[in-house]
Amino acid sequence: MLDYTSLTPLPTAEELPCSDETPVDNELQNLIPNLLLAILALIWSQRQDWFFGVDMGIYYIPQRHPQPLVPDGFLSIGVERHKGEQGRLSYVLWEEGGIVPCLAIECVSHTYNGEYDSKLEKYVELGVLYYVVYNPDYWQRRDREPFEVYRLVEGNYIRQSGEPVWMPEVGLGIGRGEGTYKGWMREWLYWYDEAGNCYPSPDDAIAQQQQRLEEMEAMLQQYRDRFGDLNS
Repeated sequence: MLDYTSLTPLPTAEELPCSDETPVDNELQNLIPNLLLAILALIWSQRQDWFFGVDMGIYYIPQRHPQPLVPDGFLSIGVERHKGEQGRLSYVLWEEGGIVPCLAIECVSHTYNGEYDSKLEKYVELGVLYYVVYNPDYWQRRDREPFEVYRLVEGNYIRQSGEPVWMPEVGLGIGRGEGTYKGWMREWLYWYDEAGNCYPSPDDAIAQQQQRLEEMEAMLQQYRDRFGDLNS
């Protein structure tokens, strides 16, 4: 954990830009992490000890890095889920008890932004335990894989094998899957349980519930057709 006691006075979130003001290349850079947030809001609805940021600046070492580090998405555990009436403007470590995000996600777009080198080094310096790089369209240009998960081990990121990748410290797995979000059917990133079962998107959860209702109605109708005269 970083020590901020010797760095006072430090700026507050209200005094800092909420991001680096760099626009995303395409809507998927926002939709992908927003889907992960939407699923968390369902499966962790009773928990108040987590925060998932989307395109939000992380401030951690003011002297060396006055500009924020801005993942496409990140997860912190052990912090307030909601802060104040307006929520967080940015994620400022000295206002979060020094709690470093346990997971950061980067979605590689047409414009390369150092996801495999300069940004990776900053996440190592920050101490993010898991680093996910999702690169479904441009992975071949850098001889990479479409989906890579790294775990911080003794100051270095070690690539994790398999998919989905189970993260015991988080209590979730992460991996790819086909599904629907905002009416868009395609490959997305999803959370998984320890057995490898995918937690569905809100769209898919509603569709599954509707299918179950239709199946129950069909069974009930079959029962009525078969035994209805016995009840008359």
